[in-house]
Amino acid sequence: MPLPRFSPFLQLILMSAMAHVALSGARVTTALYALSLHASEFTVGTLIALFAFFPMLFSVSLGRLIDRIGVRKPMMCGVLAIALGCLIPAVIGGLPVLYLSGMLIGTGFTAIHIGSQHTTGAMSTNETRSARFSGLSLGFSTSSFFGPIIAGVVIDHAHYKIAFAVFCGVAAIALIILARSNWDRVHVLPHGLKRKSGSPLELLRDRDMRRIYLVGILLAAAWDLFTFVTPIQGSRLGFSASTIGLILGVFSLATFTVRLIMPWLARRFTEWHILTGALLLAVASYALIPFMQQPWSMMMVAAGLGLALGSSQPNVLALLHNAAPAGRGGEAIGIRATMGNGCQFILPIAFGAAGATLGLFAVFWGMAAMIGVGIPIAWRKAFVKIGGRQ
Repeated sequence: MPLPRFSPFLQLILMSAMAHVALSGARVTTALYALSLHASEFTVGTLIALFAFFPMLFSVSLGRLIDRIGVRKPMMCGVLAIALGCLIPAVIGGLPVLYLSGMLIGTGFTAIHIGSQHTTGAMSTNETRSARFSGLSLGFSTSSFFGPIIAGVVIDHAHYKIAFAVFCGVAAIALIILARSNWDRVHVLPHGLKRKSGSPLELLRDRDMRRIYLVGILLAAAWDLFTFVTPIQGSRLGFSASTIGLILGVFSLATFTVRLIMPWLARRFTEWHILTGALLLAVASYALIPFMQQPWSMMMVAAGLGLALGSSQPNVLALLHNAAPAGRGGEAIGIRATMGNGCQFILPIAFGAAGATLGLFAVFWGMAAMIGVGIPIAWRKAFVKIGGRQ
């Protein structure tokens, strides 16, 4: 029986947030568990990269599948994969099982991520799309806050296996919400509108689409690297698991705060204005991280980075959905997911190796330089082409 008290959009937010709690908490637990087993930074980087390996390969195909059959079945399979990925290390200990766990959880969440973003766009109009994406992003910010904190508290007071078991239970809650949802009543493609066909390369040939993808991927990579490198940096500085989880929680709280005021910002600035500010603040934050040696100073920088990156995703998604051809919204999001997961797969390995050989200073400043590449692109869209929203 459906849940009549909740709208389809609220059901979507709740289910997506539960799935993301499992992902974000399991990712931190994986890193800390591997470090407790004396794994090297390169090994930890490889483990975290596996969360993005299969999503990198299959996101476009998954997006096209969602365009054809809708979101319900792919998202159901995704939640089941997350639950299984959390269950396996809860039952079987040791480093090898973490490789399989990461692949299952990462691949499963990709189905949730693409499906929830595509459904949000399909439920919205041009006037409400930014606000709706902000609402979905608020759910993800909330889950990003609770996931690492739950992981740190459970690890400090119980064990890594118990933490994985907790996140398996959270994924089960997401499965229940999804099973009882009434999304079947939501049209993925508006009635009477024919889907435009074509290859993914056609989307990449569009100059505006390429700009949106590039800026979005740079900011997404900045987000993913922070969640990867914070447990390593915190362990080096002697922080407890709870303290590391709290730093990540402050980051997520900042993303929640900026998304809460996003409707107000959207009425005063264009999407490209906000993205330009996000890029500038992200560069400054990464340049400062190496000098932050105390928990409170790390939390301050984490808050600044959270404000920058939290403001980026709703605006990138709104621009992307508006620019995508009719009926290819899932595919467009899938291409973005492929690029983002490619960065998630390559960057932890590359920066893990760089951290082991050159030190974390090189990692942080390398990320700052990478993000800086997007500033001229966003600046031109925001300030050179004046006269209307981009």
